[in-house]
Amino acid sequence: MTAVAEYTVAPRVREFLSATRRLYIGGEFVDAASGRVFATHDPATGDKLVDVAHGGAEDIDRAVRAARSAFDHGPWPTMKAAERERMIWRVGDLLTERAEEFGQLEALDNGKSAAIAAAVDTAWSADIFRYYAGWATKIEGSTVNVSMPFVPGGEFHAYTLREPVGVCGLIVPWNFPLLMAAFKLAPALAAGNTVILKPAEQTPLTALLLAEVFEEAGFPPGVVNVVTGFGDAGAALSAHDGVDKIAFTGSTEVGKKVVDAAKGNLKKVSLELGGKSPNIVFADADFDAAVAGSLDAWLFNHGQCCVAGTRLFVERPIFEQFTEAMADAASKVKIGPGMDPATQLGPLVSQEQLDRVTGFLREGLTDGARALTGGQRWGDKGFFVEPTVLVDVRPEFSVVREEIFGPVVSAMPFDAEDGVEVAANDSIYGLAAGIWTRDLSKAHRTARRLKAGSVWVNQYNGFDTAMPFGGFKQSGWGRELGASAIDLYTQTKAVNIAL
Repeated sequence: MTAVAEYTVAPRVREFLSATRRLYIGGEFVDAASGRVFATHDPATGDKLVDVAHGGAEDIDRAVRAARSAFDHGPWPTMKAAERERMIWRVGDLLTERAEEFGQLEALDNGKSAAIAAAVDTAWSADIFRYYAGWATKIEGSTVNVSMPFVPGGEFHAYTLREPVGVCGLIVPWNFPLLMAAFKLAPALAAGNTVILKPAEQTPLTALLLAEVFEEAGFPPGVVNVVTGFGDAGAALSAHDGVDKIAFTGSTEVGKKVVDAAKGNLKKVSLELGGKSPNIVFADADFDAAVAGSLDAWLFNHGQCCVAGTRLFVERPIFEQFTEAMADAASKVKIGPGMDPATQLGPLVSQEQLDRVTGFLREGLTDGARALTGGQRWGDKGFFVEPTVLVDVRPEFSVVREEIFGPVVSAMPFDAEDGVEVAANDSIYGLAAGIWTRDLSKAHRTARRLKAGSVWVNQYNGFDTAMPFGGFKQSGWGRELGASAIDLYTQTKAVNIAL
């Protein structure tokens, strides 16, 4: 526990880390069927935090049966929508009350700033639960004026119903463990589904703490289940015939495996996958605002962000000045553990991720890229990488084409408005994009031409709970957040009655 001892940790967090954390199935915290556990670590030090139950296929089956029973026979499907609304709203309130606790636990398990995890990740998660609590009473069908031309003289009453899909498997990544869980849990529950949440093995702790919140909020047993484990547990969940829908956030590579596993019973699948997002700075942009915003575009969450603007296109007249300003700002970023209030850039999540990012850096520099700042590991303890600005890159370089998922940006000049969209769209991904310009017409024209699910103008990471989020191309299927997320977790029934 040396990782925890170095920091001022809230008593409830210390207590949470004092005992092995167990699975949450059918309203009870239980050991894995195998009795196995695995350790989760503080990425700032590499030290062990706590042991966590190592769930597998048998535990997934237990959780699916609990969720199936709660959906088919429990009080959840017959509960009034207003009752679900109050319960889901209560989750938001409890997250707000326990923001420091969730923030610190996220920092210790993921490496991100505890202050940001409390003020952004936890606060936004609370907002998401409150937003979808309101949706619970507003999911409606419609009446249809049917003609029935092959039944002359008939009279009919036709309408549609929006009904929950059923049992939903929710698989979330390690970069925003709590927030990505909220993205999926809140709309799924508002629509009346029951769920099995499978967090990433690198960051299981806030999901298990969230299980305590659902219990405190009064959710019936089996409505929410949490199974921690590795890829085999996720694969079992994706393939299980008792699951009606899978919602997955993660890499495109794993997303394709989820689709393959889900085909057995043709369960519904939604995917939020990888990205290699373009961030375009025109010469007429507000220079200082564009530097600050573009820095945040690739450094937020230590670069471990699917929408990160890691392909930086700068109009040639300001390219050298802009990239030097970017490198100067990046070199001054305070690096340290997430529990340090002064930290601006924390560690990567794991040794595996450290090896991946530093491997891309070595390859990029070998290919001919030049680092204006950074370019290597920072320190000799923990999983830190220097913020790195690469120039002299070419479109075929791996640092330009591949999703690195670390604090690395590749900057390229462009000469004309008409040419930048072609380069920006030259990717298998299409998740997000940024545009910086004072010319409103240029902003609208460029936004329309970009193949991306979210386009932000004179800002980056411009998220809101009411705005749909998802990707084009190999960045995924479907849209989370906003009204669109309700579509992911409901199905339409048509009823036609002869009068």
